[in-house]
Amino acid sequence: MSIATVDTGPLVEAGDLAPVLLTVEEAARCLRIGRTTCYALIRTGELESLTIGGLRRVPADAPAAYLARRRAERRAA
Repeated sequence: MSIATVDTGPLVEAGDLAPVLLTVEEAARCLRIGRTTCYALIRTGELESLTIGGLRRVPADAPAAYLARRRAERRAA
């Protein structure tokens, strides 16, 4: 099963490489949810994140992985 990619189009400028890490706000935009909801997903461990020097960052593949898990749970129910 492959993980679908999340649209990071608005986050990437022409000629730039795709980001490896996203800010919480960028991850929330990818998931089309609010910042507070995104922090709640991080707090519960549903959305992977890490802290780098006091800054919270979300791996670029984490939103797609979260969606894949949610879809699998929905199909299993």
